Amino acid sequence: MTVRIYVPRDAAAIALGAHEVAAAVANEIVLRGLDASVVRNGSRGMHWIEPLVEVDTPAGRIAYGPVAVADVASLFDADFLNGGSHTLALGATEEIPFFARQTRLTFARCGITDPVSLADYEAHGGLVGLKAAIVMTPSDVVTTVTDSGLRGRGGAGFPTGIKWRTVLDTAGEQKYIVCNADEGDSGTFADRMIMEGDPFVLIEGMAIAGLATEATKGYIYIRSEYPHAIATIEEAIATARAATVLGADVLGSGKAFEIEVRVGAGSYVCGEETSLLNSIEGKRGVVRSKPPLPAHKGLFGMPTVINNVISLASVPVILAEGPAQYQEYGVGRSRGTIPIQLAGNIKHGGLFEAPFGMTLGELVTEIGGGTHSGRPIKAVQVGGPLGAYFPQSLFDTPFDYEAFAAKEGLIGHAGVTVFDDTADMLKQARFAMEFCAIESCGKCTPCRIGSTRGVETFDEIAAGADIDEQITLITDLCETMKFGSLCALGGFTPYPVMSVITHFRTDLKPTAAAQKAE
Repeated sequence: MTVRIYVPRDAAAIALGAHEVAAAVANEIVLRGLDASVVRNGSRGMHWIEPLVEVDTPAGRIAYGPVAVADVASLFDADFLNGGSHTLALGATEEIPFFARQTRLTFARCGITDPVSLADYEAHGGLVGLKAAIVMTPSDVVTTVTDSGLRGRGGAGFPTGIKWRTVLDTAGEQKYIVCNADEGDSGTFADRMIMEGDPFVLIEGMAIAGLATEATKGYIYIRSEYPHAIATIEEAIATARAATVLGADVLGSGKAFEIEVRVGAGSYVCGEETSLLNSIEGKRGVVRSKPPLPAHKGLFGMPTVINNVISLASVPVILAEGPAQYQEYGVGRSRGTIPIQLAGNIKHGGLFEAPFGMTLGELVTEIGGGTHSGRPIKAVQVGGPLGAYFPQSLFDTPFDYEAFAAKEGLIGHAGVTVFDDTADMLKQARFAMEFCAIESCGKCTPCRIGSTRGVETFDEIAAGADIDEQITLITDLCETMKFGSLCALGGFTPYPVMSVITHFRTDLKPTAAAQKAE
């Protein structure tokens, strides 16, 4: 029986040498005349031990890592095809503590299957949700998603079922499903991992959304910085089309749904849904005023569902297992699981999928293992560059939308970036304003001018100006940006800025250079 050896094709693993390791493994197989093959799977999400090589043995999959090209020959010498002992041996993959503590629903297949094998996808529970949706009415599909409690995983947390219901109930000669895969937040990589490691779950989720809302065309808007994801999703779409999962007659249902990939040009603001629509239409990526909402008048002026990758990829399991089972996970109004991305100065960085409700402290210290530097944690930013900085005194905050909002924070795309005690929070607050100034589409004054003035004000603080006076000015500026900006870029920039003022005010002091000049 041919032994399957798994080497990830995920971009994070590739960056650490996975392509070279896979080639070395394949070469050893030939040199030694072994009955084995290399499967390029997605990542399991444990980035500190990538490239993670797994072997399918009678006792299950055994992990070795991080593997370098120089380690490959010794792995074969140690009989790793049968789970042999080696200094890089990690035991059964699913018993590694970081992985064992997870509840994988959306990422159930990621790292397990060959991402571009539809047969592999079906063998591991794929297409069950789509087949269930086909025999349901569109309204019943929407009700199922609504009853599950699924909320948008892109950051806003808006109930997915309500958005779908609005599009279903809105008349239009053409309706669209748009997947927002413009994952631009620092410390986030869940969308990329799904597209590279389990693209069919996204395709299936979009097809279900199409059936639910009577939309027949979908677009996946992917950032140009994701070449591996683009190639993988396009190959999976072609495979799905050939198997009638997509096309004029989806799985013989008589219903049509097609998907097209559009590649963005690197604009952060195109992650905002209306800027994204403009970009797909070939226009400049600037924010649209609302109303009308995209659900009423979106892409090409037609009713449009816009969801992010994780939202759509969460749908198949809901249709397959039923909304009640999905509701069993989570807390309060935050139901199901969420893929949390641990990054920054952290010992165990990677993707951790768990039900809502774990505390921030558990995620950072127990799961993440604390800082990579070994120094004390100073701040944790949740929600990308527009998220608030939380000190250790807020580590008891449960990971759910309402709990974070109550502490003036955002879950956003669930990116968690850790900083140790060497971080300069004055520079971090200034960076938030600078980031907004650089990435602003320029349409609204609060964002365009407010962010520029914010940078100037923090420079005044660094230069030794009256701190209390400058903080009063910054606070007023943040209020204007928060309530006057057209979109979340300007509206959310105050979160990191005000969190620094609230929790790290002692860092708001003149720089050493300014003090020396005095």
